[in-house]
Amino acid sequence: MSFFKVIADALEIFPKYLDYFVNGTKATILLSLFVVLIGSVLGSFIALLRLSKFPLFSGFAKAYISVLRGTPLLVQLYIVYFQFSFLDYPDIILFGMDMERTTPCIIALSLNSAAYVAEIVRAGIQAVDKGQGEAARSIGMTQGMAMRTIILPQAIKNILPAIGNEFVTMIKETAVVQYLGVADLMYNNGIVTTATYNPLPCYYISAAIYFILNYVMSSGVNIFERRLRSSD
Repeated sequence: MSFFKVIADALEIFPKYLDYFVNGTKATILLSLFVVLIGSVLGSFIALLRLSKFPLFSGFAKAYISVLRGTPLLVQLYIVYFQFSFLDYPDIILFGMDMERTTPCIIALSLNSAAYVAEIVRAGIQAVDKGQGEAARSIGMTQGMAMRTIILPQAIKNILPAIGNEFVTMIKETAVVQYLGVADLMYNNGIVTTATYNPLPCYYISAAIYFILNYVMSSGVNIFERRLRSSD
């Protein structure tokens, strides 16, 4: 099939099955947002454990980051799905997503995202001049107080653009949830492919949607990063 024929078929398929692509895109964005929010909170906690002076805490954090970053996301998704199959997930529809199927996906993706966010947060904290922490402790602040009031506020400025990039990455990574029947963009792409018996144009459409989402998000992150730099 020639490239021009594929494009012509895609232009014919897209308006006819627009609802499927729109619903899948909304689910992908919402899923990514949930995952990044949960992953950021969990990742920040793991980063603090990683920086802890207690070997048990720092050792656990190192192992967590190594395992989650060293194994495929799809494998982690299946492990969470089958390992925690005994849990009673909420049987509701939220924003068009079946939460009984979506919840284990959110858990798996959040655990994975947290491993990467933890390294981002750790690097942001370590980028702050050590002298500021020492000065805070010299005037009577505890280490925890110095972290909350002096170090973290400065580290956040370095962390936020990287967290934005993690959101961009997660939009693409969520494609794996189709294997558990979550109605994201790729799952809806499969429905359209089955209905049209013409897979290639459908994949071109999905690729274009992913590209547009990531281009818009990347541009937003770049603008935000430039504004942060200009405020220095």
